[in-house]
Amino acid sequence: MITPRVLAYQILLQIEQKPAHTDRMIRTVLDRHSGFEERDRALLTELVYGVVRWRLRLDSQVDQLSRIKPEKIAPEVRVLLRLALYQIFFLDRVPNHAAVNEAVNLAKTSQPEHVVRFINGILREATRRSGNWDLPLPEDDPAKYIAIATSHPEWLVKKVGGQIGIEEALLFFETNNHVAPAVFRVNTLKVTRARVIESLKEEGLDAAPSPCLLHAVRLTSPRRDVMRTEAYREGWIQAQDEASQLVTHLLAPTPGERVLDLCSGFGVKSTHLGIFMENQGEVLSVDNSAWKLEELKKNAERQSIGIIQTIAEDILQLQPSKTGLFDKILLDAPCTGFGAIRRNPDIRWNRHIKDPYRMSQLQKELLAHAAAFLKPGGSMVYATCTILADEDEEVARQFSGAHPDFQLQNAADYLTQTCHAMISGPYFRSWPHRHDVDGFFAARWKREEL
Repeated sequence: MITPRVLAYQILLQIEQKPAHTDRMIRTVLDRHSGFEERDRALLTELVYGVVRWRLRLDSQVDQLSRIKPEKIAPEVRVLLRLALYQIFFLDRVPNHAAVNEAVNLAKTSQPEHVVRFINGILREATRRSGNWDLPLPEDDPAKYIAIATSHPEWLVKKVGGQIGIEEALLFFETNNHVAPAVFRVNTLKVTRARVIESLKEEGLDAAPSPCLLHAVRLTSPRRDVMRTEAYREGWIQAQDEASQLVTHLLAPTPGERVLDLCSGFGVKSTHLGIFMENQGEVLSVDNSAWKLEELKKNAERQSIGIIQTIAEDILQLQPSKTGLFDKILLDAPCTGFGAIRRNPDIRWNRHIKDPYRMSQLQKELLAHAAAFLKPGGSMVYATCTILADEDEEVARQFSGAHPDFQLQNAADYLTQTCHAMISGPYFRSWPHRHDVDGFFAARWKREEL
């Protein structure tokens, strides 16, 4: 019988060999093993995300225990060791001997005897060592200490530390290793928040109002797949963090307007725009991935939103002569995604030190191109889910300087008082460790009337 630990090992090995979207891989495997009990589904998810999240720290432990040079340890062996060490040091409900024995038995199915002995020796020594591990002293090398202690790339630690200070950076990186709240937007075209909470509680889920948004709910430690609930099937809810929802609040589209959603992806924000507009007007969603737009259409249908049109095209090739001009534009730009590490822990390992600069150059180009689609008197929002100033404030400042006919507006004028802690100057700026939402940035401009 295949176990959650075996499946977790297979997923982690695939990720090690070829970077992929962890959440989609987990969902694909769980769909294939639909007979799993909820506790087995939860364990599989915990193991995969946990090992991805703590990879650097687990590797540090392996390297301290091993007499073999780190580069000599085969990927399948290293992944197996990470998985077992995660269970030993992070999961109280898994006995140490069970984690060791399962890892050894799994190794026996594919590894020669001397490798099995190596794995067994490493893990048994780890259980004896307990919490006695060598770490850089924070006073000697704070960036390296934070990198290993919180399991993040050292270059990223230095970059964020230079932006907000090394002490606050530690809080940010520690928060990234906490599980983010499960947040859902309520579809007010169909239902009230009170009815959603009632429905979810009837199915055994602990739902509560969002602390900062009127039409959002939070779930505490959901033990079942929310996509299987009546509320999801009926299109009453959509997974979307509060910070992401606030981007639409900042744009503030109204019924009857024409709205352009660039880089729409799966359309989470597109459908929110449609709800905000009371399903009146037009939302044109543009993305260069046709398959994502097909998913967008299904999601819009689930939520009974009929005003969304789609175009599959490279945004930089799209011209106003094809689409006409718009009252409102949302550019949810491609970015490094470092504001959403809690939800996507693999992001920290899939980005390069040069990516923030590369992304910022693309973002500047996209933003300048997006401006050509806006009517005089219209408004545009630029948003990212990263916390790096290179991709956020610097991009916004460059655009403002190059486009004097676009007036930067104060984000505080469009967000409720409960969200004003997330205002930074004229911008919307949220941080996981400060506000318990994803890290987002957004800027709003209004184009001058002719």
